[in-house]
Amino acid sequence: MTTVMGFSEDIRAVAAELLAQDSVTIVSHIDADGITGEAILAQALSRAGVTVQSVFVRQLEPLTMRQVPEDATFKLFCDLGAGQQNLLAEHGLSEDEVAIIDHHVSQPCGRDYLQVNCLPYGHTKLSAAGVAYLVARAIDSGNTDLARIAVIGNIGDMMAREDCGLVGIARDIAQEGAEHGAIEIRQRDLNCYGISTRPLHLCLSYTDDPFIPGISTNAAGALRFLEKLGVPLKDTARRWLVWEEIPPEDQRAITSALAQQLLANGQGISRLFSESYLFPGEPERTPLRNAQEFATLLNACGRWSRPGVGGSICRGDRGSAYREAEHMLTNHRAIIRELLQFILDSGVTELSHLQYIHVGNRYPDTIVGIGAGMALSKLAMHKPILIMVAQPEDPELTKVSLRTTTRMVEQGVDLQQVATEASAKFGGAGGGHRIAAGAFIPRGAEQEFVFHVNELLAGQCPCPGTGHR
Repeated sequence: MTTVMGFSEDIRAVAAELLAQDSVTIVSHIDADGITGEAILAQALSRAGVTVQSVFVRQLEPLTMRQVPEDATFKLFCDLGAGQQNLLAEHGLSEDEVAIIDHHVSQPCGRDYLQVNCLPYGHTKLSAAGVAYLVARAIDSGNTDLARIAVIGNIGDMMAREDCGLVGIARDIAQEGAEHGAIEIRQRDLNCYGISTRPLHLCLSYTDDPFIPGISTNAAGALRFLEKLGVPLKDTARRWLVWEEIPPEDQRAITSALAQQLLANGQGISRLFSESYLFPGEPERTPLRNAQEFATLLNACGRWSRPGVGGSICRGDRGSAYREAEHMLTNHRAIIRELLQFILDSGVTELSHLQYIHVGNRYPDTIVGIGAGMALSKLAMHKPILIMVAQPEDPELTKVSLRTTTRMVEQGVDLQQVATEASAKFGGAGGGHRIAAGAFIPRGAEQEFVFHVNELLAGQCPCPGTGHR
């Protein structure tokens, strides 16, 4: 695996500093990337004889800094910290007691905190868990068994979405896992979520990238399409087959027919295929079976305030932690379906380059971004969607989530830039990625904020596309 020299030096510097510590507190984010990053670092440090404790936070801001223990432990921030270095300084943390592992835009700061961040070196498609894995491997070359967890973090943070597969260092990490037998890489698989757990017609109906006319958002249409092909859709026990169980020759017949459907509607077929990352050692028909669904399981744990449960699963717990996570995943999906229906029933307000809705305090702020992404496939896909939600624990703030499509990113949309710039204008804070971003803004500024976001989007992509419909 090759890395830019400066990046490699940063990795070695952080690894050496961590090995010099007796005890480390890991402060990590609650999403799949943060959970996997914590699991990688905690295991690598424990194996090296370093005492570890972990704290998970929804975001790094003055209120959550209270969760960072004021003790003598070395503080290691993962999947956050780069953009909040002034906050660390204000909290009284000195350079010799902090290290940061991140992949977000770094904030200028008067203190020179030790940091390994892939972004300044041009690695834009590597998650914090991916960086954490590189540090873990620098701590001990035997930590390559943690590559599988890093792949889940990379996939969970949408590092594979734009290219229909991992690229660069993230792909190298996956390859290392494959060489050790922990990962099966399928290079030209169906680009569809749920290939290990959902009946194929449902799996296809949920896909929106690419949007397949007559099939996407239409389970009955997807089933009719498959039945016309004459391929078996159930096993001998009359259970619906999942994609992973369908014989290769039938898979080829299905993808060929899907390609014809796309071409007949004037669409390309490049996004019909993607690289999949399966875990052959995990039970079939479970979310543990592939990186995408594993990441969703971890996100459910984080969104419902139990990131530690997700961390236990990453460490191998397939008993009580996994059962609890399954329950949370079921609840997670039910609430998201309810949120999606609320958005569709209430309707969004459309501007020239944006569609938006405020859902009040009906739903947890931790899931509105997911709901936004799902709603987008049923609305105007050529316009990014913005969803606002009230903050019961802080009535003076409104949480904002932004989502768009790969096609719009290719046309110049950058939601990270929009969220950062627009929120700063109103005294808030934002960040994220080009395809998905979020922000906190003062309550009362919502209307002006959405108009400013629309203006920024118009500057990035002056002529909105026509979408799929």
